[in-house]
Amino acid sequence: MKEKIISLLDQTIEELDKDKISDILEIPPKEDMGDFAFPCFQLAKIFRKAPNMIAQEIAEKIPESDDLSKVEAAGPYVNFYVNKEVFVKEVLGKVQKGYGSSDIGKGKTICIDYSSPNVAKNFHVGHLRTTIIGNSLYHIFTKLGYHVERINHLGDWGTQFGKLIVAYKKWGSKEAVEERGIPELLDLYVKFHKEAEKDDSLNDQAREWFVKMEEGDEEALSIWKWFKDISLVEYKRIYRILNVDFDHYTGESFYRDKTGAVVEELKEKGLLKESEGAMIVDLDEYDMAPCLITKKDGSSIYATRDLAAIFYRKNTYHFDKCIYVTGLEQKLHFAQVFKVVELMGYEWAKDQLIHVPYGLVSLEGGKLSTRSGNIVYAEDILKESVSKIKEIIEEKNPDLEDKDDVAHKVGIGAIIFNDLYNQRIKDVTFTWDKIHSFDGETGPYVQYTYARAASVLRKTGLTEVGEIDPSLITDPTSVALLKEIEKFPEAVKTAADRLEPSVVSRYVMGVAQAFNRFYHENQCNIEDENLMKARVKLVILAKNIISDALELLGIQCPEQM
Repeated sequence: MKEKIISLLDQTIEELDKDKISDILEIPPKEDMGDFAFPCFQLAKIFRKAPNMIAQEIAEKIPESDDLSKVEAAGPYVNFYVNKEVFVKEVLGKVQKGYGSSDIGKGKTICIDYSSPNVAKNFHVGHLRTTIIGNSLYHIFTKLGYHVERINHLGDWGTQFGKLIVAYKKWGSKEAVEERGIPELLDLYVKFHKEAEKDDSLNDQAREWFVKMEEGDEEALSIWKWFKDISLVEYKRIYRILNVDFDHYTGESFYRDKTGAVVEELKEKGLLKESEGAMIVDLDEYDMAPCLITKKDGSSIYATRDLAAIFYRKNTYHFDKCIYVTGLEQKLHFAQVFKVVELMGYEWAKDQLIHVPYGLVSLEGGKLSTRSGNIVYAEDILKESVSKIKEIIEEKNPDLEDKDDVAHKVGIGAIIFNDLYNQRIKDVTFTWDKIHSFDGETGPYVQYTYARAASVLRKTGLTEVGEIDPSLITDPTSVALLKEIEKFPEAVKTAADRLEPSVVSRYVMGVAQAFNRFYHENQCNIEDENLMKARVKLVILAKNIISDALELLGIQCPEQM
């Protein structure tokens, strides 16, 4: 309907194009002001008239349309009142299975680099953000027809592994590592740093072991691979809890034999400079610190491996966009790396390499018990969320079937929704009472709305409804719900354009709120069969859209709660 109004305005106002009209057109705050409003302030300079006069003239010139019940000027606004019956019929006609999907990305490939924990270190709460945001972007772009490569760029290479090998050989045991996994490796790593403060020769030994790794030493690589395999088992367990998958676990180590070609190309193109024994690319001209390419001992660093990864991905996947979902603190690093690619002569770096930063994560009052220090581990927070939801279920609905499954879906959904509800750049706080509330702007509220819709269908015995009389659902709450449902394709596209999953979470909250208002105003299990079918049709549409939208966020829907 919005497009039709834009078209009518386009026919009337020659001085503005459709895109500009679309930007200006707005939805009024109150229903009695119409369904759409066109403010005329920006036209005052063009026409050299008062906005009120311009609004009056536009209202009089708008062509008649069956889609509109009336058009009128109200001060500086042109208000459009949609013909409710025509609107209902139109929305019912287009909201079919797969609504919101598009082929806009057909034939295009997007690489998304996300999660990427550091091997031999615990998957902490900060890794949850990149995993949740990246997974949602994967679903959003897939919905729009893109082919998406999900890449877990593990932090599995670097001098820290030299340190870990030294620590393991000095103080570790195979049995302890096999039994305890990452916590044991972490303890060894911490012990190394404590001992190295007293004995600097340990750092020299660590560097030697890492150089051995880079040179392909069999023993060094065997120990390193063992550490990596142990870590991956733990990470994959967390991914299963979150219902997250990856197409590639190609970490930094994968590119260790590919960095040489990058360094050589940088040298050939005259971009490398020596600085205190290390090799750098000078970015002073672009107000950035130099990008370190190789250390004094000739070993690569993560910037070099990121460069190698970019060229490998471009040559292998022929991406149209390569997106990196990491914390805001890595903004400079990616700006440097992307600029180096550009300076190498690859123009596509300007608009195809994209950093998607996000804010910090914190716990209100630090109420979550942690295993050590102030680090909050992801698995602890996920399990605690599920446990707290299970307690709520035991209290409010102890006879519920599949309590564990429901608690899992709602507990994990609460964490994901809390993460994705605000713009990703904003910091996220876990406040248990708030994120587990079934009343506020939360995941459980939206999931409960879905379960409520499912309950209506069970009670009426209807799961599918054919043609209905549109005039039966032209009441304010029904029309308001259809207005929200209709916006789904726009929400999906906007979320992709802005790389912002919160657009979808805000959208689905609007649908849930509109559905609950509709639910309280309209009984569905009634004797009037035609009216019942018309209302149930709306319930089915809302239920499907909520499910589809939550799926884009990586959230599952329980049928009962």
